Amino acid sequence: MTDDRRSEERVPINLAARWDGMAGSHEARIEDISLGGCFVNTQGRVEKDEVVSLEIRLPSGEWLALRGEVTSHQPGIGFGLLFSFLTEDEEDALKDLLASFH
Repeated sequence: MTDDRRSEERVPINLAARWDGMAGSHEARIEDISLGGCFVNTQGRVEKDEVVSLEIRLPSGEWLALRGEVTSHQPGIGFGLLFSFLTEDEEDALKDLLASFH
């Protein structure tokens, strides 16, 4: 997804994460996030359009579980993830997280 297509403002953060995809489970950091998606900083390999499960460690210590589609990837750096399967509860949790960083 290009910057022109993003409808939500990305908020810079630095939170621990872990994710599962076709290549297995990996540790990661979330660099920025919005209601629409995030950038996952990781060494793990993904493919464009791959669906991955992501867990973000919230400042409270709890884990927020999300799923999304890979929109772009930079080998050895990370990937962009579109939150394409958000439930209402997940969206509310994301809104709370974003509000805590503003």
